[in-house]
Amino acid sequence: MKKAKIYIPSKTAMQSGFGKQKKWVLEFETKDSKINPLMGWESSTDTLNSINLKFPSKEKAIEYAKNNGISFKVIEPNKKEFIIKSYADNFTKN
Repeated sequence: MKKAKIYIPSKTAMQSGFGKQKKWVLEFETKDSKINPLMGWESSTDTLNSINLKFPSKEKAIEYAKNNGISFKVIEPNKKEFIIKSYADNFTKN
């Protein structure tokens, strides 16, 4: 049985906003990865490791996995808390 994880990818260091974090990704877990002795690269005979499926919602990704017999785990995103401060707060003692 194929195994996968469903998650929202985190933003890269080059992104400042959260605009591209709306898609859920279904990514297959790789099996039997080995180090290539000639080049030192990680290689595998499993071709599913290069497939990432994107979905507009978590429910759609779960539905796809269930319909295709894929065992999955859902990784929920961490919620960010925004602390609203004024510029004057930088100079006052707490």
